[in-house]
Amino acid sequence: MSQPVSIAVVGSGYVGLVAAACFAEMGHHVICVDNDESKVKMLREGGIPIHEDYLPELLNRHRLNKVEFTSDLKSATQRSQAIFIAVGTPQSKTGSADLSYVDAVASEIARSIDGYKVIVEKSTVPVYTNEWIRRVIERNGVPKDLFDVASNPEFLREGTAVVDFLHADRIVVGVESERAGKLMSDIYAPLTSGEYYKLPQAVPGSLNENNPPPFLLTSTKAAELIKHASNAFLAMKISFINVVSNICEAVGADVEQVAKGIGSDSRIGPKFLRAGIGYGGSCFPKDVAAFRYVAEQLGVDFDLLKEVESINEEQKKRFFQKVRAALWTFRGKKLGVLGLAFKGGTDDIRESPALDIVEQLLKEGAHIAAFDPAATPRAKEVIPPSAFMRYVDDPYEAAADADALLILSDWHEFSELDLDKLHYTLRYPIVIDGRNLYDPAEMIERGFNYLSVGRPAHQHTRDLTVGHRLP
Repeated sequence: MSQPVSIAVVGSGYVGLVAAACFAEMGHHVICVDNDESKVKMLREGGIPIHEDYLPELLNRHRLNKVEFTSDLKSATQRSQAIFIAVGTPQSKTGSADLSYVDAVASEIARSIDGYKVIVEKSTVPVYTNEWIRRVIERNGVPKDLFDVASNPEFLREGTAVVDFLHADRIVVGVESERAGKLMSDIYAPLTSGEYYKLPQAVPGSLNENNPPPFLLTSTKAAELIKHASNAFLAMKISFINVVSNICEAVGADVEQVAKGIGSDSRIGPKFLRAGIGYGGSCFPKDVAAFRYVAEQLGVDFDLLKEVESINEEQKKRFFQKVRAALWTFRGKKLGVLGLAFKGGTDDIRESPALDIVEQLLKEGAHIAAFDPAATPRAKEVIPPSAFMRYVDDPYEAAADADALLILSDWHEFSELDLDKLHYTLRYPIVIDGRNLYDPAEMIERGFNYLSVGRPAHQHTRDLTVGHRLP
């Protein structure tokens, strides 16, 4: 294997913790730094604060040898060749990224530098952040020859982040010196050389020793723009297909058929052409707003991104109205909800369309029984349990005696429900599917009144004014 590099990762959230585990898996020694002492203690004791496939296995494998956890950033800086900044960059009121955490970390790193270091932006940041980090470090008296600042954006999907990291479509590294480029190349050499994929314990994925990921070396500004532009483009694809889905509903076409026809074009591709209730999470909403803000500051008209945001908000409203049309009124209605995270496979509820819809239903007087395989603890912090909001332990408990079942996240488990059991459990066999997980023809055959996104409504002939169970 390639020579290991000593790495510090600042931040133990969705990006930082995955990066730390994967760098350790690649053979490097990693110090993961977080200023939350209780979180550091939990990680040292084997706790996992986020839901990610393969993450528990990697941390358990390397916790006692290749990865350690600390709150001492000074020591971590001095013991590392590369320091990856993976702290939060939340959206400010203006739509720009709040870089105060990045600024604070850069200042502390500067006060701790005792030899040459490469400081790496791993957080999603706007263009020019690299230059600001450089200024912060220089203002703290660090000579220019003792550090470089690099950009290494992540392209991870929550829920599959470990596989995305180790089987990347591309590894983008922005540098302004050969010295920094060499160290970054050394860090990723186990992947780019194919050596990692020879290991018996290698995480399985699409790549192998004969097909390693490409390593794209760019300027720092280009790397910063690649990240924001990529997320904005993907968000645009989602909003595009959601508008198409609305047209499909108006004319009685099936958006799944239309999307398949569009996605079969090799210039477009099928990914992110799934109609639904809109995008959410920690990346797309924030990155679209931040990229638009950067364009405005530079005097560039990027109103296209305003439309992307507007369509995304409108999609949640349209789905809510679809539910209203099916139920007429909400006050006193019992609704089962499947999914609280912004998508399946993660416990992240940030900017979750599902939570937005649930909150609106509660305001209208509905009684909710909700189930999510991973996101319930986080959801309870936002919407506490009450007489109107119950959190339950399985999908059928959510559906029990409900006037309708709403599918709001695309967890794989939700696409494999026992439909006969579900039909019996519901008070009325109404399923309103915001993720198009089921075939409408099958649902009508099973006796459901089934509504989805961008597809013709399918209603069973049974009179819904009476219960469907026999007395």
